Amino acid sequence: MIRSIVLAALLLGACHPSKGPTTQAAVPGGESRTAWSGVGPADVLHFTGTEPFWGGEASGSSLTWKTPEDQAGATIAVTRFAGRNGLGLSGTLGGAPFDMAVSAARCSDGMSGRKYPFTVTVRRGRDTLRGCGWTAAHPVTGADHP
Repeated sequence: MIRSIVLAALLLGACHPSKGPTTQAAVPGGESRTAWSGVGPADVLHFTGTEPFWGGEASGSSLTWKTPEDQAGATIAVTRFAGRNGLGLSGTLGGAPFDMAVSAARCSDGMSGRKYPFTVTVRRGRDTLRGCGWTAAHPVTGADHP
């Protein structure tokens, strides 16, 4: 229950109304609204953050979390939830709850001059991290993009 509340708060806090991709399926409780589909289950979502540095990728029901100390990364199972303005990914990392919220909001890492199409907010245990994300369909632009 608490985990659901935390994920909902992350999605609300990280998501802003946008004209991002949507599906035509109705969302319960909001007949005039549709679920966000900016990152589909088959898409590979790449994400990165600084201070401290972290990153990884997610696809389907799997997410790999990488840090400078663990460059190979730890792969965990995640549950996906597409809300009205973003995507939530939830699992357990290192025995602690892990929740990620992804929304269609322009993002900058503040260091490279890159522009990312998605804002990413991570709740890992008691820590909250903010970063950026992209997919092949929604790529990074700007200086030195990968």
